[in-house]
Amino acid sequence: MIAHAKGKYIRVSPRKTRLVIDLIRGKNVPTSQAILAHANKAVAKDISKVLESAISNAKAKGLTEEQLFVSEIFADPGSVWKRFRSAPFGRATGILKRSTHLTIKLDLITK
Repeated sequence: MIAHAKGKYIRVSPRKTRLVIDLIRGKNVPTSQAILAHANKAVAKDISKVLESAISNAKAKGLTEEQLFVSEIFADPGSVWKRFRSAPFGRATGILKRSTHLTIKLDLITK
């Protein structure tokens, strides 16, 4: 691992986040950025921000984007907000508003 970045308390469920991160796992950084720019999911913008942070951390060590690939990326569950919504016959049902902790690790491409 050359550089990493974490995004915490992203207000999207981990299940929805994993749909997008599976698209960029193992790909090089320019390809990953292009995939995220054209992904038709709202969470792609949040993933892109965390990826840019990891790239910035790698640039501080003197590396360029072309030398890096996404070695590890995972979405862990964060805190859950518990809310209630009214239901028929005067009842209430629970709603879980989930969040995600996203971790991206970059590494050098070996030829």
